[in-house]
Amino acid sequence: MMRYLLYACAIALANNVDNVAARIAFSLRGVRIGVLVNLWVSAITFAITASAAFFGGGVAASVGRQVAPLIAMVLLVCLGGWMIIEPHLKSRRTGHLPGEGAKSVGEVLLDPQRADLADAKHIDFKEATLIGIGLSINNVGGGLSAGMMKVDPVLVGLLSAVFSFIALWAGNHLSDVLVRYKLADKAAIGGGLILIAIGAEQVLH
Repeated sequence: MMRYLLYACAIALANNVDNVAARIAFSLRGVRIGVLVNLWVSAITFAITASAAFFGGGVAASVGRQVAPLIAMVLLVCLGGWMIIEPHLKSRRTGHLPGEGAKSVGEVLLDPQRADLADAKHIDFKEATLIGIGLSINNVGGGLSAGMMKVDPVLVGLLSAVFSFIALWAGNHLSDVLVRYKLADKAAIGGGLILIAIGAEQVLH
């Protein structure tokens, strides 16, 4: 039981690295995120992550106990590797300035950090829905892996929602520190390494 709880916590933490980066981007542009909007983003995070974990459990039941850990391992290692290299790829992209707001729904889904379509310096529920979906897209792989490792879907979904809320809320108060010490990039590397370690453990334990 404790082992699965640790898996759920680690995956939920890694899932929410993007939330830290998004909150920093919002703070740099002076964009506010209210408590109710944050709760709505967390609810979307729970729904998507838990659904992915339920589906992952179904996949594990279909492929069998021997194959499921291997699939989970491949998913987690790939996700972890992507989390480590993605910040470097983003820094090389051109086409918009850092902190520049998105101009379309599609741009928000692809890059939630560019939300606030109306440039009103606060996030409304429509924009929060797009942010929640965009940030939770990365949770699908972790949720699938959690389900294949027999982690309770409700647990991993709930923890992901809680960490999502904390990450966006803390950014209201800690964004200067996060920017100064480049903690978003360091969190991405740490989250990636955690996922890779969990993936390796699936075939080594």
